[in-house]
Amino acid sequence: MSWTPARDEDAALVAGAGRFVDDLDPLPGTLTAAVVRSPHPHARIRAVDLERARAHPGVAAVIGPDEVRAAVRPFPLSTAAPMPYLPSATDTARYVGEPVAVVVASDRYVAEDAAELVEVDYEPLDVVVDTRRALEDHAPQLHPDAGTNVATDRTFSFGDVDGAFARAAHVVRGEYTFPRYSSVPMECYGVVAHWTQGSDGPGVEAWANFHGPFTMVPVAAGALGVPVSRFRLHVPADIGGSFGIKSGIYPYVVLMALASRHAGRPVRWTEDRVEHLLASSSGAGRVMGFTAAVSADGAVEALRVDLVDDVGAYLRPPEPSTLYRCFGNITGAYDVPAVAIRARAAVTNRAPTGLNRGFGGQQLYFGLERLMDAVADRVGLDVAEVRRRNLVRSFPHRTPTGGLYDSGDYARALDLLLVKGGYEVLRHRQQSARAEGAYYGVGLALVVDPSGTNIGYVGLATPASERKPGRDKSGSTEIVRASVDVQGVVTVALGSVPQGQGHATVARRVAAARLGLPVGQVRALVDMDTATTPWTVTSGSYSSRFAPLVTSAVVAACDRLAETVRAGAAVLLGVDPGGLELADGTVRDPSSGASCLFRHAAGVVHWDPGALPDGAPLRLATEGEFVPPESVAATAEDRINSSLCYGFVAEMVGVRIDPDTLEITLDRVASVHDAGTVLDPVLLEGQVLGALVHGLGGAAFEEFRYSPAGQPTSATFLDYLCPTSAETAFDLVSDHVSSPSPLTPLGAKGCGEGSSMSFPVAYANAVADALAPAGVAIDSLPVHGSVIHDLLRA
Repeated sequence: MSWTPARDEDAALVAGAGRFVDDLDPLPGTLTAAVVRSPHPHARIRAVDLERARAHPGVAAVIGPDEVRAAVRPFPLSTAAPMPYLPSATDTARYVGEPVAVVVASDRYVAEDAAELVEVDYEPLDVVVDTRRALEDHAPQLHPDAGTNVATDRTFSFGDVDGAFARAAHVVRGEYTFPRYSSVPMECYGVVAHWTQGSDGPGVEAWANFHGPFTMVPVAAGALGVPVSRFRLHVPADIGGSFGIKSGIYPYVVLMALASRHAGRPVRWTEDRVEHLLASSSGAGRVMGFTAAVSADGAVEALRVDLVDDVGAYLRPPEPSTLYRCFGNITGAYDVPAVAIRARAAVTNRAPTGLNRGFGGQQLYFGLERLMDAVADRVGLDVAEVRRRNLVRSFPHRTPTGGLYDSGDYARALDLLLVKGGYEVLRHRQQSARAEGAYYGVGLALVVDPSGTNIGYVGLATPASERKPGRDKSGSTEIVRASVDVQGVVTVALGSVPQGQGHATVARRVAAARLGLPVGQVRALVDMDTATTPWTVTSGSYSSRFAPLVTSAVVAACDRLAETVRAGAAVLLGVDPGGLELADGTVRDPSSGASCLFRHAAGVVHWDPGALPDGAPLRLATEGEFVPPESVAATAEDRINSSLCYGFVAEMVGVRIDPDTLEITLDRVASVHDAGTVLDPVLLEGQVLGALVHGLGGAAFEEFRYSPAGQPTSATFLDYLCPTSAETAFDLVSDHVSSPSPLTPLGAKGCGEGSSMSFPVAYANAVADALAPAGVAIDSLPVHGSVIHDLLRA
């Protein structure tokens, strides 16, 4: 394929002509909502008085616990834990910022003024915000009916773990903590909801900047008691960032739909920045323990892994996804034959968690790659050499947990990283710095990058003996609709909602290449309407699905269109359709050289279908689906191929730490990616850089902090710090290798998350390497000057 560097999406965005949810005014008479939130991290709601707010001029409706309790069912959970989750607090508030009431008024000013008139009588309760403390027997319990703060607790064992540890020359242990942080989108949550009542019963029509997974659509519909067929969700073409965070918007869609029901009018709610930082969503924080059984020559023979995710006050669907999304690749890039896992999710008095770019992988690799540095230290090997000795070498490779690594050349990518990134040069810089009494460190991270999630991994939260026969969930299905109009223009409608990745750009070019058309003769639609756009419950823009799954469905749809167009061309050319080729906007017979325009061939089907022979295909509007057979449910032994494709990232970070100010400066970042077939090199480079900066946020700046009393201490940008262009002016060396996937038609794998998984731990490894002479260990993030100051003092 030949590509042009421009993205189709950019012209409208740079001209201020994007269509975001707050730009939409879909229904006349829409009212505005304000949310009343709990100021307490844990408090019993003794009484709520809504009358003063209801009497305020301009107020159309106020709903509180009674209205929610009467009309909304708890969202279905992925576990059987009695920890019901509703879109607002009804009996107990369990985190600061939890919705308690909604005021609907003529405009935002009136709604917020009236919200201050809502009176809530709270009885404060004991608080737990520390993950380890939440696991203790006598910790304050958030959900008394559960009798525990542990929402899920599963253990797994694959291979001869005990034997490997008994034989081990070395046993290497480490305990690590990964922070909660966000994607900090430029655009916060936005919802317009309209409760409808028709002859066939109640329904909801909503507009939101929700990007999936669309498993949440039946969850939201079920909470409101309306059929999925009567729950219509629109998503605009433009979303101002998400990378997982906006998948958590669905409780607000439900809440605003209920508010609309009581107001009798459509309701709009736009979240402000404080609300977003206070109570929207974040990636799960994790405390973890990793233990390796290591041979005398540095081979890791087995792993014991203990994972505890802090999911906040509720196990909000799709959690516990973060625990299990990387189950198939939990041994990372290493050929480890045996692994034992304990996976728990604990509830605390913090806002609920959800998806955040690289979810599951960020947390996993922080522990695994810090452990690999510890292994290198124990056996006296260079950190690059110990990794090289343990790499997976042959493909396809089946991991002990069931993952099927489809293709790769990890050793080649590592070697390329070390050469292009100048590993030896950085080591010389380190020697010079240490001779001068300064701190300089080099950190590596190698990660397997899963893409095309198989939703069956969520089933692992339930023991195999308790899974209902015939009720398993699995799959990575994607559907695309394609059509040809009377002028020969092809339209491709996607069920994957982008957040800036360039889906329309790539889909157009894939379709054009498949149909032999100029790109200008193809258009792509990315507006989502669940009533008209093809979708499945697995649809959405998450887990790097687009490249392996959506483009595969584009190929399938275009191949079906091509069959019809060939049939039309065969009539015009008087030949058999089987050997016809589509190229350069024409359909031609290679044997005779005769050709006709693509649009004329399609025109036969539009204008003169009677000329086609019996049995000829007539589909000029068709759907293409991609249903990979490798994405199946977990086995009775709890093995699962948790993603379809597995890419690879090798990353290196060099840091310099000022000995006086302890400021950390990124000296060099080198990144080598293997995403299979590269569909667009410009977009790939953009994804790599974006993921690096996202990872830098969690590594050095961003963290949702809470006081011991449960109060958030980072609910504004004064305290929740994000990297800016000043912090990202580092020396970047980027390259790629290509190991096309045999499981996708184009050989493509995902590439949107890799560096968000690898950079945080590569950064931590570099800082730890720099501070090694001072005997300082880095076992948690974020790490910055004040953290180093405290560590050096200790």
